Amino acid sequence: MEPAEQSMADKFDDDDYPAYTMGRAAEMLGTTPGFLRSLDEAKLITPQRSPGGHRRYSRYQLRLAARARELLDDGTPLDAACRIIILEDQLAEAQRLNDAEAHQDR
Repeated sequence: MEPAEQSMADKFDDDDYPAYTMGRAAEMLGTTPGFLRSLDEAKLITPQRSPGGHRRYSRYQLRLAARARELLDDGTPLDAACRIIILEDQLAEAQRLNDAEAHQDR
């Protein structure tokens, strides 16, 4: 049996669902589409593409982009900002897994 498809409401609750167009994402972040393209080129975020080839961003990707904007505004070079964000994300995931294991052991 195949898993049930997500309802539209569930998709918008999903941090990984590509709900935002490039224009909307840039507007939400207070930045430009060019900034988002630069993050794609730097391999920090890789947006999904619509059937027409347009970039679509998830909330998770927008959080990474917002963090990148903060670091760049503080004077951090893009390549260093990307490394910092990746390490922060890996640390957060390790902490989530550790917390989940600790909760299971109780």
